[in-house]
Amino acid sequence: MKKKNTNLRFQHNHKQSITKTIPVGKKQCLTIERLSHDGRGIVKLQDKTWFVAGALPQEEIEARVMSSQSQWVNAKCERIITPSPLRQAPLCQYAGICGGCELQHIPYDEQVQLKQSSVIDQLQRFSSIKITHWQPPLVGEPFGYRRRARIAVRFDEKTKTLHVGFRAAFSQQIVPIKDCLVLTAPLQQLLQKLPTCLNALNAPHNLGHIELFDGDHTALLVRHIKPLTDSDIQQFQLFCKENHCQLWLQGKDKPTPFDETQALQYSLSFETKPLHLNYQMGDFIQVNASINQQMVLQALDWLTIQPNDTILDLFCGLGNFTLPMATQAKKVIGVEVVETMVESAKNNALNNNLNNTVFHQADLSQPITGKTWTREKLSAIVLDPPRDGAIQVIKQMGELDTNRILYISCNPATLARDAELLTKQGYQIIKAGIIDMFPQTSHIETMVLFER
Repeated sequence: MKKKNTNLRFQHNHKQSITKTIPVGKKQCLTIERLSHDGRGIVKLQDKTWFVAGALPQEEIEARVMSSQSQWVNAKCERIITPSPLRQAPLCQYAGICGGCELQHIPYDEQVQLKQSSVIDQLQRFSSIKITHWQPPLVGEPFGYRRRARIAVRFDEKTKTLHVGFRAAFSQQIVPIKDCLVLTAPLQQLLQKLPTCLNALNAPHNLGHIELFDGDHTALLVRHIKPLTDSDIQQFQLFCKENHCQLWLQGKDKPTPFDETQALQYSLSFETKPLHLNYQMGDFIQVNASINQQMVLQALDWLTIQPNDTILDLFCGLGNFTLPMATQAKKVIGVEVVETMVESAKNNALNNNLNNTVFHQADLSQPITGKTWTREKLSAIVLDPPRDGAIQVIKQMGELDTNRILYISCNPATLARDAELLTKQGYQIIKAGIIDMFPQTSHIETMVLFER
């Protein structure tokens, strides 16, 4: 018999529950019904939908209210009364405290299934599309994958204490972190040693935050709100020398390497030859090197590029897809909104001896009518948009005139919206599969191939 939800610390007024919010900090006993697309437990109680972080279906739990509105409550699981058979003990000691990983209490195979179910649910909710045959998901190591991290730093003037770590879930407080299991091994080592370095600074109140990068080289970026003292710069130099990483600094201007001869780089491996892509601090790169490699290879496989093909790569960034496609196609045109990334993409093509690429700067959230690259005879289009999707381009797809579109999405809701518009223009989904770029989190990537 299903247990009824009972109030532990306050009494609900059914008539007021729709119009009044529930005080933050109040507790409620709940029996979770299902999971949301981002892995939170969901239950309906007195005309309010509760979203509970860290809870699983069929669990009886005690939840603490973090925020609420007239129709919903955002809460976190404080105590498990009756656990789900699905629940596992998180490997990370900071799980549930740090705001980074939301799904460590769920077995990894179930995480992947949850993400695919979430994409299916969003497609059904926001479109009329039903995908019956999914390709196997792209998965990798569930830990040790993340090659970029932002470390929060705050100096408490009252206590003269430096706080170093990650932001806590549901707050801006800093959780001191000694080890982060999702980081790559080189970044884990830097993270473990970093607090000692920072606590040795003469003026730690000048710091904003620290960023760590891992690729062909590791790097440490110091963002400072005031100029660093000479002694503190020397301290960072010594730390980077001892740990074999580059030092980058950023004040009010763009990030710059302390040694101007240094550059950041990551590689993509292929049977013919590897590709090396340089990037700047602040440029977008995929944080999971192994999955990025798999994703690019799958894109090449699905597109079945022919030697005479001309391909348009929209939202091309540094050339993550452009350059690999250029090793197989006659011509690849990359379009990107960020001017500095367009220049980086051009240089990456040059450095990899790919002379069959052309790059343009354009804001793809605006109409594309009249752009020179819209007049090309295209064999295929690749779309890798941000979370907002590619609605403006999709609306004008008729001007681009191609029969094949490869769409890589990081937001199931905008994917559903854009896919619906494409089907109305005569395109059909040929293949679809999820990409688990961010294990232990609710973030989802999806690759879809359309043809007409």
